[in-house]
Amino acid sequence: MLFMKGNKQEAKCGFSRQILEILNSTGIEYETFDILEDEEVRQGLKAYSNWPTYPQLYVKGELVGGLDIVKELKENGELLPILKGEN
Repeated sequence: MLFMKGNKQEAKCGFSRQILEILNSTGIEYETFDILEDEEVRQGLKAYSNWPTYPQLYVKGELVGGLDIVKELKENGELLPILKGEN
């Protein structure tokens, strides 16, 4: 699940757009949640994850990270196994 500004069809910030491009390049199915539509979720997730910024990528209910971490995982060849739940 990707918590982001916007949705798959229309990212509402550059960071969200970049992470969408990365995830789309993997071919793995995923869902998005537009945090701009629900302030309670937006603020609550920051506290829950102890991660102050968006986008935030979760796999199997656990925070993977934001854009920088996802970029690093992709560069290291670690992203696809994580998305597939193989980690």
